[in-house]
Amino acid sequence: MSLEDYRKAYKLGKKDYQTRLMHGQRPILDALDNILPAGEVHSMVSLGLVQIPLDQIVGTVTEGRSNVFAGNFMPILSENSEFAAKWINLSTAHEEEGIREPVKAYEYMNKFYIEEGNKRVSVMKYFEAVSIPGNVTRIMPKRTDEKENRIYFEFLDFYKLAKINYIWFSKEGSFAKLQKNIGKGPEDVWTDDERMDFNSLYTRFTTFYEAKGGSAFPITPGDAFLSFVTLYGYQTLLGKTTNEIKELVAKSWEEFKLLGEGEEVELKMNPAEGKKLTLSRLLPLNALNSSQMKIAFIYEKTITSSAWTYSHELGRLHLEQTFPDEVSTLYFDNITEQTIEETLEKAIEMGCKIIFTTTPTFAPASVKAAIAHPNVRILNCSLNTSHRYIRTYYARMHEAKFLMGAIAGAMAENGVLSYITDYPLFGNIANINAFALGAKMINPRAKVHLEWSTLKDSDVSENIRRVNPDCVSGRDIVIPEEASRYFGIYHMDDGHPRNLAMPLCHWGMFYERLIRTIMDGTWKQDDNTTKAINYWWGMSAGVVDVICSKNLPVGTKRLVELLKNTISAGEFNPFAGVLYSQTGIVKGNPDNVLTPEEIMKMDWLAENVIGFIPKEEDLRENAQPVVSQQGLQAK
Repeated sequence: MSLEDYRKAYKLGKKDYQTRLMHGQRPILDALDNILPAGEVHSMVSLGLVQIPLDQIVGTVTEGRSNVFAGNFMPILSENSEFAAKWINLSTAHEEEGIREPVKAYEYMNKFYIEEGNKRVSVMKYFEAVSIPGNVTRIMPKRTDEKENRIYFEFLDFYKLAKINYIWFSKEGSFAKLQKNIGKGPEDVWTDDERMDFNSLYTRFTTFYEAKGGSAFPITPGDAFLSFVTLYGYQTLLGKTTNEIKELVAKSWEEFKLLGEGEEVELKMNPAEGKKLTLSRLLPLNALNSSQMKIAFIYEKTITSSAWTYSHELGRLHLEQTFPDEVSTLYFDNITEQTIEETLEKAIEMGCKIIFTTTPTFAPASVKAAIAHPNVRILNCSLNTSHRYIRTYYARMHEAKFLMGAIAGAMAENGVLSYITDYPLFGNIANINAFALGAKMINPRAKVHLEWSTLKDSDVSENIRRVNPDCVSGRDIVIPEEASRYFGIYHMDDGHPRNLAMPLCHWGMFYERLIRTIMDGTWKQDDNTTKAINYWWGMSAGVVDVICSKNLPVGTKRLVELLKNTISAGEFNPFAGVLYSQTGIVKGNPDNVLTPEEIMKMDWLAENVIGFIPKEEDLRENAQPVVSQQGLQAK
């Protein structure tokens, strides 16, 4: 059969050769000598004997050995050649005894080039083996600012710990994220058993992923696997059977497809209006357990301990008052990452067909529940969360923060302001910068001292006393039980805060308008989109506002109303014109306006901000889950 095997391999080689020629590609194997930058001296590191993934062997070391193989490592010399006879002998040996002699190879940028053993590689690739033993020397590239180079050096850090070379990513930070998802610290070394468990799960995943057509996506199998593990949990997946893994891969296909489309998020900046329909017309009859639609709200904390939860609870009550005949609501509070999945299942069992999960940390569990229950609409309160199975929502609070900055700038005689915030999340950096720009517009000398309430070893109160600002921007809202005046914009007067204004996110109006998108049918119009959907509404939708106190001068109130009206009408954008960051010009065109995506993903601070964007490891432990899900890293 070995001659017949050679003929089949030869046919595969010729086909690949012709295909590459037709597409203007090199038809034979790459040669490392042609790839290494000319004139550079490279350091080399011996890796010893390792298992080389066959799909990562892409060429030979020298040009002279590359022209007997097509680009897929299949032979292209006739069956009467001496080369063919040697290939056939190796094929026979592999079938009878197995090829055990290691090849000799060089690794460069996680691709392997064979110095000795090219025919062994060809035979093993023909028989669709996974790997081949080899003595490998790593050629270290020079560090550059190219993305692929940066990813490679992240791989090197990962390889030192895991000794795994068969997984690759297209996004920076993925190797560190994988290490974390496995449940290991940044410096934890893997054991042999951990490597075996990982290999088993990764192999099962990639088998089903590629069999279903995953290789057609413009992402690596590693990208899809990391998304899979992040969604379902590594330890949970280790306990799944092979059939269960296969089912989960199939159910998660839209998520992989979304990754392949660049994780795009379609921002809905304003509520769409449509013809009003009844809920019974829009939902299946079996979805209605009564004349009312059941809606669940899931809170991370309690109403009496969290202003965030309290504000969403006000939104839930508004919804009941607005639709007394159409909907009924219930809520679950004090829910953790450990209990969110069972809480979602409980809400669904109780007949809830619309569920709002009100914190970004609940997004992964929301996606899992949405995959398992496609007839249930689940929305997560987060920004830039790219999951097609759920929809997300958030408020454009930077519009209100710009007005708050303008108020602070007008009221601060010494131009010194403090801004207290919590997490370095998508959208929150825009809030900080909008406040700073608003203050600078009214007072060109205004400086904003940035304070992070979740920063390790930081005393916010002491820092503010040291800065001695004229105005402080504190929490947006407080719960009634606290009876505190340290919220919104306040000025210290004889040791007591004097409130000037507060930003308002009217979650009740937000939820009302979201439910109306279901009632009027506009929700269903977006079911066929190829992007994840995020409702990012602001002043124009009536969900964001600024409330001025009686302590504010009449002229300042008039200014606030003027700015509010122009922002609501779309006539003014806080991020228009020339913009300067702490490190230089961000946008130099006076006629330019930042796009919503640029505002949402902002990762720089305005030039009049004194402070920095902390990294996840700089924050207290209780803040890290939120930042891990929706945070950004300072550049």
